[in-house]
Amino acid sequence: MTAAATDRYFLTDDEVRLHYRDFAGGGDGRPAAVCLPGLTRNVRDFESLALRLAPRFRVLTVSFRGRGESGHAADPQSYVPAIYAEDLKRLLADAGCARSIVIGTSLGGLVGLMLGAAGGAEVAGIVLNDVGPVLEQSGLGRIRAALGRGDNWPSFLAAARDIARLQRDIYPDWTLESWLAHAKRLCRIAADGRIVWDYDPEIAAPLHLAADDETPDLWPLFEAWRGRPMLSIRGELSDILSAATQAEMKRRHPGLETATVPRVGHAPTLDEAESRAAIDGFLQPFAG
Repeated sequence: MTAAATDRYFLTDDEVRLHYRDFAGGGDGRPAAVCLPGLTRNVRDFESLALRLAPRFRVLTVSFRGRGESGHAADPQSYVPAIYAEDLKRLLADAGCARSIVIGTSLGGLVGLMLGAAGGAEVAGIVLNDVGPVLEQSGLGRIRAALGRGDNWPSFLAAARDIARLQRDIYPDWTLESWLAHAKRLCRIAADGRIVWDYDPEIAAPLHLAADDETPDLWPLFEAWRGRPMLSIRGELSDILSAATQAEMKRRHPGLETATVPRVGHAPTLDEAESRAAIDGFLQPFAG
């Protein structure tokens, strides 16, 4: 944490206490950068990015319900993108944020697309981090298999070594120091002192109920953004967003900016040189 950031909390319509972190900055009519994490992630994923973008922009980093310091939902079936989008509308109202640019990783990108397409919140542009209208089944299968595991470890170092074993194909060039930082973003210290995943295992419930052939057609959602600024960042080794899908996104949205992060899978951390350059270039027109 830094002096530039404030932790804020609010209640959703179904009284789940949600957490977001508010990094001061912006002004002069600039939109706020609203950072939305992947399926099992939280505000810690965006600490480095937020510190780099503020104070040029106000930055809000979000933990969806059931993750990080956000409360767990009484009804596991509320762990779905449509509810996250409704929660986000309320969050933006709570923050007094009338205009935003969404930076969304994986699930966060889909929630951002829904928010901007539905109206009721002015989203001036969006950065889609390793996600698009087609989600590769190989990656979805990997994610389903990993969700809800009751892993626990005696220390963050032990967690880092085990997570490295499980995810080495995603980040093949990472050092032990990188994996330790990653473990501290993914995990928390439980009441008994063990290290555990920092999310409600019940977030897996809606995914496990959905069959592979029930994946919705997301192209209409994507095409509702035609004419608005959009950046697609893809990990070269991604098993969620294929190069072919990114190329089709570009064909359907000719103004789409694209970047590929070499030797990284799902998903780039947005600290890579390629990610930083792409985001800085995308945000420049909004900087006044």
